Amino acid sequence: MKTFAADLITLRDLLRFAVSRFTEAGLAFGQGTTGAVDEAAFLILESLHLPVDDINPWADARLTVPEREMLLARIEERVVSRKPAAYLTGKAYIQGVPFHVDERVIVPRSFIGELLFTDLFGGDGFTLVPDVTAVGRALDLCSGSGCLAILAARIFPNAEVDAVELSAQAIEVARANIADSGFADRLNLFQGDLFQPVASERYDLIITNPPYVDAEAMDELPAEFRHEPAMALDGGEDGLDIVRRILAEAPRHLNPGGGLLCEIGRGREILEDDYPELDFFWLDTEESAGEVFWLTADKFGR
Repeated sequence: MKTFAADLITLRDLLRFAVSRFTEAGLAFGQGTTGAVDEAAFLILESLHLPVDDINPWADARLTVPEREMLLARIEERVVSRKPAAYLTGKAYIQGVPFHVDERVIVPRSFIGELLFTDLFGGDGFTLVPDVTAVGRALDLCSGSGCLAILAARIFPNAEVDAVELSAQAIEVARANIADSGFADRLNLFQGDLFQPVASERYDLIITNPPYVDAEAMDELPAEFRHEPAMALDGGEDGLDIVRRILAEAPRHLNPGGGLLCEIGRGREILEDDYPELDFFWLDTEESAGEVFWLTADKFGR
């Protein structure tokens, strides 16, 4: 590595080297980044404590020898260990908001995070929630690192947000993120199984990114994804075991006029076949189509 450190001088040099190594090694991506270039740029910028949104302002910056050696070591660890860059740096971002992460939680990457920052919530045209200030109670199920609960507290300024997570280890990470969020006074963290910890509470909004990977896909997960907690991914035979439980219990926890926003991955056809009586409203994002649905309280029980 020290030999390479003498040859690779600028940040651009290290980026090129990392992309070559990642591509040659056949790494898998999708845990916060979409390909070798994005993964390499994130790993380098976050490791150097630089803004991660654009590498270009720093591309021709000359790196010190210790910086080069540190980056080369991390690039090699990414290749050898197959750990995603977020675990190597201890940080992940959704819509520019940083979160602490490690192998106690999956790497935050929910499509819901993107949707919350669109005009669907408080926009001037078509919206799901016209007035974000009117949301008084929100619930994040399967909260993991607490990222969606924290984003909900940011988007809905008057909301008290409950976050529920089954894993005691994930709760520890979520607690740290909530403490650093600036919204700790409006965020309540509970350990338990779905709605069990919140008893008979009702909400204006329920958001959830539950485990939804089906059995076949679980068997074929790339090595990178096997560093994540299996319980946060495994959704049963068809990936919808937890989703069905949420649909069964959600009506008892929604206020009139409230809604459920749920990410399910690629199980749309199965879900529509199983629940023909439910009028799912499917939402697309930049990188997904029909993997998140919106269901209002009045649509249940038809």
